[in-house]
Amino acid sequence: WRSQSEFRKWLPKTTAKYQVGQLYSVAVASKNETGGGEGIEVLKNEPYEKDGEKGQYTHKIYHLKSKVPAFVKMIAPEGSLVFHEKAWNAYPYCRTNDFIIKIETWHKPDHGILENVHKLDAPTWKSVEVVPIDIADGEQVAPADYKAEEDPALFKSAKTGRGPLGPNWKKELVSKADCPRMCAYKLVTVKFKWWGLQNKVESFIHKQEKRIFTNFHRQLFCWIDKWVELTMEDIRRMEAETQKELEEDFWKTREFIECSWNFATLLLTMVG
Repeated sequence: WRSQSEFRKWLPKTTAKYQVGQLYSVAVASKNETGGGEGIEVLKNEPYEKDGEKGQYTHKIYHLKSKVPAFVKMIAPEGSLVFHEKAWNAYPYCRTNDFIIKIETWHKPDHGILENVHKLDAPTWKSVEVVPIDIADGEQVAPADYKAEEDPALFKSAKTGRGPLGPNWKKELVSKADCPRMCAYKLVTVKFKWWGLQNKVESFIHKQEKRIFTNFHRQLFCWIDKWVELTMEDIRRMEAETQKELEEDFWKTREFIECSWNFATLLLTMVG
């Protein structure tokens, strides 16, 4: 039981600059997604080195009960909507016993034209759905997600002069050899083992991944003036500050919920 999609996101940036923008945007998005007693709990955020590869390792816990559709919430066992993410350089591999999301990413300095960049066997690659994402196409954005300040079709960078991106921005980029370009090839593999709900849940996950990738990279492009001059040292410092804020916000909220619950229990005891 497995379904796979490859999302291709083309951006007018170099892969080196994309790394800075990606890490900056992940930190900001993490803070924006935390609240209401749920969100992201950061357990580890530290450098790693393995087999000659260096990067940043994070271990996060996602508390997602308020962020899933009602039909999943109704049948999910208690505690099953808490997911651990162990990530190396923001390429996550998320796993529980009955639910696996695996995201593998290649960043290439091209126009999104490479086939089977993940080197899957022929039968597997044939079953993969390739989904191109255009960050300037407003029709790929849900009305509830749309923000004019995060629309690449409207945004113009004061520091780089890039934007706004018109309907033919990809074709125009191909014709300009001196312009930076790159494509993120994201292979999403979903396995869901609850009989009777597999197809429905896997389809929902793939749609949500497309939504997340689209919104995230629209933000990344429109936030360029905030991160284009940052160094990796700036990013690491920001990540440390974000981790501290997330931990403080998460535990403050949990303490408030526990205190409220204890008070309610005491009150019921008194009037019972």
